[in-house]
Amino acid sequence: MRDLAGRVVDVHYHAGPDLYRRRLTTGGAGRAYAGIDGWVVIKSHLVCTAASAWEARQEGLPVSGTVVLNDLAGGVHPRVVEQAVYTHGQDSPARLVVHLPTLVGPAHPSRLHRQAFHPLLDTERWRGDRILDDTGQLRRPVREVLRAARDLPVVLATGHCDREETLRVVDEAARLDLPRLLLTHATHPMTGLTPADLTHLADVPGVYVEITALTLLLGHRDAGHLGEVVRAHPRAVFSSDLGQPDQPDPAEWLSLSESWFEQAQLAPHQVRAVTALNPAALLAP
Repeated sequence: MRDLAGRVVDVHYHAGPDLYRRRLTTGGAGRAYAGIDGWVVIKSHLVCTAASAWEARQEGLPVSGTVVLNDLAGGVHPRVVEQAVYTHGQDSPARLVVHLPTLVGPAHPSRLHRQAFHPLLDTERWRGDRILDDTGQLRRPVREVLRAARDLPVVLATGHCDREETLRVVDEAARLDLPRLLLTHATHPMTGLTPADLTHLADVPGVYVEITALTLLLGHRDAGHLGEVVRAHPRAVFSSDLGQPDQPDPAEWLSLSESWFEQAQLAPHQVRAVTALNPAALLAP
């Protein structure tokens, strides 16, 4: 498969099975992104997608996987990361992405209309501890996962961390010389980083920041804010966070993105950086 930097790379797309009904399966998403000459990273809050991504690549589809360290999927433990690396295979031009937990603390109010994937699945039952202990320090299992991420061919992502948690992860990643760290939807209200925070983090090696199309579509942020994020941090990544049945498909996402980039007054080289070059560098082996 050719170099990722020559195509659109979406590092955050939801496919089924997941906590909620999704528009496409892993294979379906792979075919959709092949149709727009892109690459897609499949995310599920419910299961590791490494094996299904490997299967899709055996059919020539442009897909790589993730594991989200929710309790339901095995929890915050290095062996969960190791198993995902093994099942992801050696053939991918993109690293596996490992997300810290997303089912933590009180549920963030969502404007999405969501249908549970399985009628017996109670997501509230599976909400786990946040990543900081009572003293404000990272829990030991989280530190162990960061050390594993340093030594394995993965990208660590912050999952659903708030601002304080995200900054503690950045500190520990810098201490460990972690090569790649993605701040998941960094300026979403749930996370709460500001463009000024992103500027402050610009000199931390290996830190990438994400802003998603879904954040704009749901009205949490606007195109002007997208421009601020891109100008605040040299390693900004624009992803979709889509896959919901009532949200745009990948081709529609690209079309909408063009109008947002124009409103954000981004130059062509900035658009190429956030849609191709930066995500490709983030995922590079």
